[in-house]
Amino acid sequence: MEDDCIFCAIVAGRAEASIVDEDDVAVTFMDLNPVTPGHLLVVPRTHAAGLEDLDGETSAHVWSVGHRMARALRRSGLRCDGINVFVADGEVAFQEVFHFHLHVFPRYAGDGFTIGADWKERERALLEADAEAVREGLGAGV
Repeated sequence: MEDDCIFCAIVAGRAEASIVDEDDVAVTFMDLNPVTPGHLLVVPRTHAAGLEDLDGETSAHVWSVGHRMARALRRSGLRCDGINVFVADGEVAFQEVFHFHLHVFPRYAGDGFTIGADWKERERALLEADAEAVREGLGAGV
């Protein structure tokens, strides 16, 4: 637990939240500033700032809970048209609370949420070089 982490405070019951589900590993609650109605956050009970700090077992569990929450949203009375599952890992990736969390939010036609990028096809040689760099990263710090 981190003293100044709002998600640690929520997990510990020291801060208010609308809890949807919880178990020994993760807590799911409503996002205070939702993209759309029904926007959920799945957070591990153990403080981990980002993906690099999260152990594999906890990560797998959080993603499994996220999957279950997405199914629950689809089956809920919210009648959503789609689901986004989103992780922001690091400040440049728009992470604002530095306690790993998985966003699961329903999508509705015309809800105004967009993801903009300048999608460009990359040359095969550059893709192969990137793939090699990632393969090297797989063995680093193991």
